[in-house]
Amino acid sequence: MQTVTIATRRSPLALWQSHHVIELLAERAQVRLLPLNTRGDQWLDRSLAEVGGKGLFLKELEHALLDRRADLAVHSMKDIPAQMDERLCLGAILPRASPWDAWVSNDYPSIAELPTGATVGTSSPRRQLQLLQQRPDLRILPVRGNVQTRLDKLDGGQCTGLLLACAGLQRLELDQRISQTLTLPDWIPAAAQGAIVVQCRADDSEARALLRGLHCPATAQLVECERKVAAELGADCHAALAVYAQPQQQAQSLLLHGLYGPDPAGYTAQPPMVRTTLSGSLANATALAVQLAQQLQHDLQALLGGR
Repeated sequence: MQTVTIATRRSPLALWQSHHVIELLAERAQVRLLPLNTRGDQWLDRSLAEVGGKGLFLKELEHALLDRRADLAVHSMKDIPAQMDERLCLGAILPRASPWDAWVSNDYPSIAELPTGATVGTSSPRRQLQLLQQRPDLRILPVRGNVQTRLDKLDGGQCTGLLLACAGLQRLELDQRISQTLTLPDWIPAAAQGAIVVQCRADDSEARALLRGLHCPATAQLVECERKVAAELGADCHAALAVYAQPQQQAQSLLLHGLYGPDPAGYTAQPPMVRTTLSGSLANATALAVQLAQQLQHDLQALLGGR
């Protein structure tokens, strides 16, 4: 039986994801974990945009792959940058869990019920933008750290509510903390949110063969379409971008929803935002993603030019 080492972050959610991959590989390989501390987990006093973006959650794991200390690395798909080291590849994208965001509050079942001036915890420009479009009266408290660290800030009274990913709460068996699931048409998630990916070296044929059975082509097609929008826009942690590819059951087609705006932190009033939905065939998903990115860019420039 093949023996492999998985590089993983040390957070409870990252360890859950890695153990999930171990379970999927149980009949094919003997697996050991290599837990690592990433700079993204260490630098919690500054925003991701200030310290280098979501890629900080990957670097140490990718170095372990390239140094051959590990054979696989498990990540949240939404943390994978559009441009990746060509020596590495995505060996398997697992079936997607819930892509949606969650509203978490001990006192208010929905965002609409919040009192004027309430404080909401989130460091995501995408979440901030959508929140302030609905409730420009709210105050934002930047919060980073693992899921439990953020929940502790809520329970300690530092904020009235939090915006988190449903998938993370569900995987940690914290479903009961979800007060409201934020879905279409009012809310759009991050590109690839809810999907787990297993990374390996591009030249490691054994690892790639091992992962082939874990790969979900349907999920991959949709999340890669979403990531293509982000890549075309050059979206980084300073941009507020939401993208969701919604498959249509009646035909091989999809609705591609996009929302785009500058970092809300730079605005004292309601931040600008544009939103577009396009429809097309699944077979033409990449071209549709390019079209959506161009439309969002055009609309935002027109909006900002008129202010």
